Amino acid sequence: MKKLSLIISILTMFSWQQARADEGMWTLYNLPLAVYEQMKAEGFEMPYNDLYQGPDALKGCVVNFSGFCSGVVVSPDGLVFTNHHCGFESIRSHSTVEHDYMLNGFYAERPENELPNEDMFVSFMIDQRDITDQLTAIATSKGLKEENWGEIIDSLENAMNDSVKGVDKTYHVEIDAFYEGNKYYATTYQMFKDLRLVFTIPKSMGKFGGETDNWMYPRQTCDFSVFRIYADPKTNGPADYSAENVPYKPKRWAKVSMEGYKEGDFAMTIGYPGTTHRYLSSFGIQEMRDAENAVRAQVRGVKQEIMKRHMDASEAVRIKYDSKYAQSSNYWKNSIGMNKCIDSVGIVNLKQQHEARIRDFQEKTGYLKGELDLDEMGRLYKERFENTRAMNYFFETFYRSNELVSRSLRVNTLQVEMQGPDDKPEKQYFVLEDNSNQWDAALDKEVLAALMKNYRDNVKPEFLPGFYETIDKDFGGDYGKYVDYLYKKSVLMQQGKKLYPNKKNFEKDPGVSMGIDLLAESAVMYGAVEAINEKIAKQEKLLCAAKLRMEEDMPHYSDANFTMRLSYGQVGGFTLNGAPSGYYTTAESLLAKMKRANEVEDYYAEPIMHELFSKTDYSPYSDKVTGKMQLCFLTNNDITGGNSGSPMFNGKGELIGLAFDGNWDSLSSDIFFDTKLARCIGADIRYVLYMMDKWGHADRLLKEINAQ
Repeated sequence: MKKLSLIISILTMFSWQQARADEGMWTLYNLPLAVYEQMKAEGFEMPYNDLYQGPDALKGCVVNFSGFCSGVVVSPDGLVFTNHHCGFESIRSHSTVEHDYMLNGFYAERPENELPNEDMFVSFMIDQRDITDQLTAIATSKGLKEENWGEIIDSLENAMNDSVKGVDKTYHVEIDAFYEGNKYYATTYQMFKDLRLVFTIPKSMGKFGGETDNWMYPRQTCDFSVFRIYADPKTNGPADYSAENVPYKPKRWAKVSMEGYKEGDFAMTIGYPGTTHRYLSSFGIQEMRDAENAVRAQVRGVKQEIMKRHMDASEAVRIKYDSKYAQSSNYWKNSIGMNKCIDSVGIVNLKQQHEARIRDFQEKTGYLKGELDLDEMGRLYKERFENTRAMNYFFETFYRSNELVSRSLRVNTLQVEMQGPDDKPEKQYFVLEDNSNQWDAALDKEVLAALMKNYRDNVKPEFLPGFYETIDKDFGGDYGKYVDYLYKKSVLMQQGKKLYPNKKNFEKDPGVSMGIDLLAESAVMYGAVEAINEKIAKQEKLLCAAKLRMEEDMPHYSDANFTMRLSYGQVGGFTLNGAPSGYYTTAESLLAKMKRANEVEDYYAEPIMHELFSKTDYSPYSDKVTGKMQLCFLTNNDITGGNSGSPMFNGKGELIGLAFDGNWDSLSSDIFFDTKLARCIGADIRYVLYMMDKWGHADRLLKEINAQ
């Protein structure tokens, strides 16, 4: 029997290697040996310890870029590559009508010209470890139930932070849930806050193809920007911005390769994928499709039409809203594509089939019998559906969509800096900063009025905040008149005025009053489903635990949670509209699109770009085998949002590209990875260097990078 069992295990592992070699977002510190062996079989050449453990480990050159993207250090002086769209807000914030870096690009020809950025950072992962047993022991000793683990997690995180700061005061620890809360890992980071913009190409190339090509293939977008990490001159450690800071000297930076790639070559990404839901139940996927994705697409479609109209009419407005529009439209299109994939692939049905296997496993083994109840899970999801749908309409309508609402919510939660005597609350005040360079009143008002009406048209009456009665009673249901009244009468829109939140009449201000109504309604919504949410989370955790036990002979990765992950696979295309997609694009394909700018606005590029991509010789940046100037390429690496800017490495751990997007057919991969269709799109690093050289003439940076 033992011999038969061994044979079955070997066959199972072989089957996993064949079917799933390109799927997985693996933590590096405990990378399964079976995964590493498969990586080697496909062309990975680095020793196991050189990924995570060694002093020169590859993880040391990969960064969390400002909490929403990834990046890679490419020089001994702290130069960082990330995507253009990851640097979008920095580029926008430095742009004016007179000096429009978004439109025209930017290169700091001298170090003193590199531009500092508020609220941006990079973080390096120093260490990671499993602390599940430690947390369980503490909870058991205190007699705490699982739903009360939050307090011990916070307590342990504080204790671990105190401990690591004894080693290095610039370190900090974060504890995150893995495998739907079945595991907890503690990760130590070092954060650098002085991050400066060094180089960006014009938006025409950095966002070439715009929304027309977003999530599509073939792509020609040169999606990169360049920043530099600055450090304390005495310690080479993190420091707040100072003119005295110097370029950071990293322990590890990526070697930039000019060798290129061919179909079938090993390819690997390391980065910070944001959120996936691969373990989510069929009920959760249905809710995501109908109560989240459909809502996001509908509301953002209304908002973006107004934004685009105002942006097209004014360069000043465009500069203010370029970044906001890009952020909104990215996941507007993602939501549309994901829902299409959910239905076309039949993901709900596939999940239901898998859940039937888990039911059978429970029956045969008794594992989690009496705890995991799929029928109860379905009932719970059904009970909260309408509330969840309304909450998503509420969030998309009122949060991060409008300046007045943002101010109202800030002051009602006192997320402002109070001034005045602490012992006399009535004399305490705050002054809202002048951020008029970030928003436009006409656009803002039209968006708010349109979204207020849209919200009412799409939710049940019981989900309407109190101010809707005011709109009906005092303004005859005219949302535009109500919004005009708010902007004219509310003190929140008066720049530089002292506001006293503890005075009796403060809450009577119409803008403040609207915020009170919004917070009250959100509290009611959340309260109605709080208990259901906890029960669903428990069932989803148990479902994940059952899957892990049922498939315990197979390696499993956890869902993405914006911690460092590795994915691997090969360079290669897929079947697109019944024909091979090819695995790279060329200068010729870019030029062909540029010539269609009269038909497609997103294909516009300046005359210099037409000139740069009309050449016959691109040496030394052309591929040695094809002779072509290769622009973007495909791999089957497993990525999601947050992986933007992730380095794409070859088998030697050398940088060959920057991941920036997935294809349309991969949009369901957050919940189901289709090995035949899902692809990662990357900007060839030679394309990046070509633009730095021939457009930017960035000789000092190219010398610093020393690509070989």
